Amino acid sequence: MKIKETPLKDCYIIEPTIFEDDRGYFFEKFNEKKFEELTGMNGHFVQDNISKSSYGVLRGLHLQKGEHAQAKLVSCLEGRVWDVAVDLREDSPTFGKWFGVELTAENKVQLYIPRGFGHGFSVLSETAVFAYKCDNFYNKESEGSVKYNDEDLNIDWKIGNDEAILSEKDENAPGFKDRNF
Repeated sequence: MKIKETPLKDCYIIEPTIFEDDRGYFFEKFNEKKFEELTGMNGHFVQDNISKSSYGVLRGLHLQKGEHAQAKLVSCLEGRVWDVAVDLREDSPTFGKWFGVELTAENKVQLYIPRGFGHGFSVLSETAVFAYKCDNFYNKESEGSVKYNDEDLNIDWKIGNDEAILSEKDENAPGFKDRNF
């Protein structure tokens, strides 16, 4: 397992070591001990979520606030997504900055997103199955969101605004300056 820093503080790309032969492949998807040794971050997860979406679906930007804040380890199990993390921690040197990475079933790359970040993704393939490991349990009352196309953030979602398929909640999310996080 290789861990690479992103331009955002405490946000990491995790690349597995893949062992292939004529039978297929094997890799260790996650190792809590190695992760904690390499990052100094807590790698204990309590909830796994899976979503399936079609091309153009854009989910985000979402977060859990307060005592229910969640760190996430995300990956794409089928298809391709453009995954985006936004640092919403006001005391962070990278506050208000975003980072994106393509996650695919083929590259098996994962993104670790710490607590206090907004997260979202857009689907670039016909369909995609997306996995989230969370270090805290979901709590509806602690939901927060930021408008996906906020002008201050200026996120490139790798799909056009006219292609984006959004939930009503995401379409009506508050802007970055509205501080719903």
